[in-house]
Amino acid sequence: MTTLTDAELAAHLAEVAGKLLLTVRESGMLSLKKLGKAGDATANQFLVHALREQRPDDGLLSEEEKDNLDRLAISRTWIVDPVDGTREYGEARADWAVHVGLAVDGVATVGAVALPGAEIVLRTDQPREVPPAPATLRMVVSRTRPAHEAVAVAEAIGAELVPMGSAGAKAMAVILGDADVYLHSGGQFEWDSCAPVAVALAHGLHCSRIDGSPLVYNQADTYMPDLLICRKEHADMVLAEIAKVAPKA
Repeated sequence: MTTLTDAELAAHLAEVAGKLLLTVRESGMLSLKKLGKAGDATANQFLVHALREQRPDDGLLSEEEKDNLDRLAISRTWIVDPVDGTREYGEARADWAVHVGLAVDGVATVGAVALPGAEIVLRTDQPREVPPAPATLRMVVSRTRPAHEAVAVAEAIGAELVPMGSAGAKAMAVILGDADVYLHSGGQFEWDSCAPVAVALAHGLHCSRIDGSPLVYNQADTYMPDLLICRKEHADMVLAEIAKVAPKA
């Protein structure tokens, strides 16, 4: 058994899974659709087996694994997405990620997001300085189906739209200084945002639902309707504009 801290473990697993995914893709043995499935399966097997060995008493939730609801009675639950952005991975783009997050009592607390295409691993225990925002803000949106709310808010605050692939890549773009606001209202699951939110929080960013309420993880229903990640100084402005365009519950 290793003596890695939770954050060290998350970063190591995310990095190794990313290297495995690159190796599978670079083999040249698989067409696009089958490549995505093989990559997901390979990374998932590594991550879940490693976490069960290294943290046997913790809960585990993975996009690619049958859910075990015993996790609901456990304070600490690892939440992983072996390939966030399968399409981008298969297309050999850089905007895909590996997520390894740990929720403690429902809060995204520890984690790492690997961006293997860019050879970067962002982690909660080694926060870097977030670059200052430019005069014109940039909002990352889906490169295939930008949400109405995001487009409307971007127009209201004068932000440029930056199309990008996976959720993890979008969230990390704010930390890396490639974007300033990540607003998503099209629905996700816990594995899409747990690790990115943990990393974003460690970097001093604002993370919440689009109504400003907290993001809560390790729930029986893993669906998460929406998400906002941005610099703290922009949060009130963005939330105010969201309130004007978001559908009323």
